[in-house]
Amino acid sequence: MVTNEPRDGLRERGKARRREAILRSAYELFAERGFEATTIADIAEAAEVSPRTVTLYFPSKLELALARSDALAERLRTALTDRPPGWLTLDALEHWLRAEIAGRGDLDDLSERMFDLNPELRAVSNGRLSDVVQEGTRMFAEECGAAPDAFGPRMAAVTAAAVVSELCHRPEDADIDAAMEFLRAGAATLLS
Repeated sequence: MVTNEPRDGLRERGKARRREAILRSAYELFAERGFEATTIADIAEAAEVSPRTVTLYFPSKLELALARSDALAERLRTALTDRPPGWLTLDALEHWLRAEIAGRGDLDDLSERMFDLNPELRAVSNGRLSDVVQEGTRMFAEECGAAPDAFGPRMAAVTAAAVVSELCHRPEDADIDAAMEFLRAGAATLLS
């Protein structure tokens, strides 16, 4: 019996390489020329693919620019919702932060350069994180027996989002121990 697994694996690796080439090319161009000045055709040429290929992977230029930050937000959502039994929301957040910062690569650095040149993209990215913040608020409220719209859980979630943004956008200065101590002390103060 002949199997297609090697061929399928090769096809999937090829797709992943094309996707990364498109991302890398886009982020380089966005960091050099700016988001508005860069076209899909420019990205396609730099990635050595057709414009249609770019749009098959990323339906819009904005989705392309935010692909990595959207994936980061989804990983955070998963870390919070699928945390091991006995872990509090802040435990899951700390574990996720450590894994994210340890796993950073050059494409993450390139993404940061893109955001530095295009602050409007960073603002949209941070806005998309708001859904995860709302989910974190609900989880934190459940843990402490408060209403989801109570002041304490809302402030804890907003503060955690600010810490996540700071640590993920400036990992070279990341002090996760200090950040988590700050969050835990703040949460305890809000709930006392």
